[in-house]
Amino acid sequence: MVSEKTTSTRDQVAPATQGRPVSRPPAPSAWATRLVVLGIVLAALNLRPAITSLGALLEEVRSGLGMSGGVAGLLTSVPPLCFAVFGVMAPRLARRFGAGAVVCAGMAAITAGLLVRPYAGGTAGFLAASALALMGIAVSNVLMPVIVKRWFPDRVGSMTGLYSMALALGTSAAAAVTVPMTDALGGDWRSGLVVWAGLAAAAVLPWLPLAARERRTTPAARTSARVEAPAVLRITRSRTAWALAVFFGLQATAAYITMGWMPQIFRDAGVPASTAGLLLAVTMVMGVPLAFVIPRVATRLPHQGPIVVVLGLCGLAGYAGLHFAPAAGAWAWALLLGVSNCAFPLALTMVGMRARTSGGVAQLSAFAQSAGYLLSIPGPLLVGVLYQHSGGWGLPLALMAALMIPQMAVGVLAGRDRTVEEETAR
Repeated sequence: MVSEKTTSTRDQVAPATQGRPVSRPPAPSAWATRLVVLGIVLAALNLRPAITSLGALLEEVRSGLGMSGGVAGLLTSVPPLCFAVFGVMAPRLARRFGAGAVVCAGMAAITAGLLVRPYAGGTAGFLAASALALMGIAVSNVLMPVIVKRWFPDRVGSMTGLYSMALALGTSAAAAVTVPMTDALGGDWRSGLVVWAGLAAAAVLPWLPLAARERRTTPAARTSARVEAPAVLRITRSRTAWALAVFFGLQATAAYITMGWMPQIFRDAGVPASTAGLLLAVTMVMGVPLAFVIPRVATRLPHQGPIVVVLGLCGLAGYAGLHFAPAAGAWAWALLLGVSNCAFPLALTMVGMRARTSGGVAQLSAFAQSAGYLLSIPGPLLVGVLYQHSGGWGLPLALMAALMIPQMAVGVLAGRDRTVEEETAR
């Protein structure tokens, strides 16, 4: 299996560190392993509700805060901007404080941001509080593959599938229940957004003892636990890293356009708001089973390109359906776009497969996600501008379909069986 090939080299030392003894931390106890699994699942559940809950109530938030279409487009571009800016800091923070401590702080930041943003007062305060929550999401995004590689080196595919499935579940749940929950709480969009802070607060708890455990380790073991990588990995010399970054950016563009604007597409076609939220939930919930299956299949293939192409074709079919019959075939288009959005767990799986060590995964994950999210920033904003100025969804959907072609091309390149350590060594 490819996963066995990928993980069998986890104790190898990169050329820059060969010949030097490397201190290993003691084997984790059973309770610590179970706690990590629980922490991963709870953290993953909180990596998207801050975004999809807003997408379900975007029209109400726009009205309540007096936003134009362009500003709303900017709002949907804030997540990738924060992921690009803050995600690149994650490996450095993990080396200094430990990955568990950083994820714990990330969950606390999500909690604080979600508590504050509905009541921050005005668009600027709403954006600032959203950025705080998204900062916590950003560092956790980058460190999830690192934690999986570190704690479960022989189960990269299955554990990536587990947290991808939990991520999809949190995403779809927020999309599905935010509108009816808002109605049950009196119809105020602020109440519908703030309740998700409770889920984030629960995710802090399992990471507290894990962060304390990191502090109790010896300095040598702590260094090994945090960084298992060459001192300098010139990641920008790797063609695979660049292909993976562009693939990550284009799939993120599609995902955040979908999460931010798909309910509005359906509502403009005459679909009720509650049904539009359910359609977004269907799109997101497709990731629950597929996010578990796709990583496991991907780790068993020598080349992940065929999966990339299948997902891309589903996306093209979904965009075509939204253009020609958005209301009549709404459920079919939601399903197809849900399949297409599973490029995200595939990208995370390839991050874990394209590096030999956990430190290499950390650097590749930070580069691919930060560069990728930076690339994705203009997409949702441009969709908002095109929608406002054209008065319809023809041009935005044409843009989304056009971006799917290069996404498939670079995904095929990123799926080749090689590692960034090999490429940078050359």
